[in-house]
Amino acid sequence: MTQSDKVRENLVRRMAKRQGLELKKSRRRDPRALDYGSYWLVDIELNAIVAGGRYGISLDQVDAWLTDGADDDDA
Repeated sequence: MTQSDKVRENLVRRMAKRQGLELKKSRRRDPRALDYGSYWLVDIELNAIVAGGRYGISLDQVDAWLTDGADDDDA
């Protein structure tokens, strides 16, 4: 992960927190795993996944979800 990727991840993490959500990142280290490098948005109060489903979504999709709303079927 480059420095700019980490900065962007932190920006998206702060966006999520302002909306009452938490950004979770896959802890997988195997690039062949289905959820490697994936993210989930979790509702803090309900402790429920609101975006990402079973295998997670990319940081671009998380950013779009947070800025455009829950229009996608990725949840």
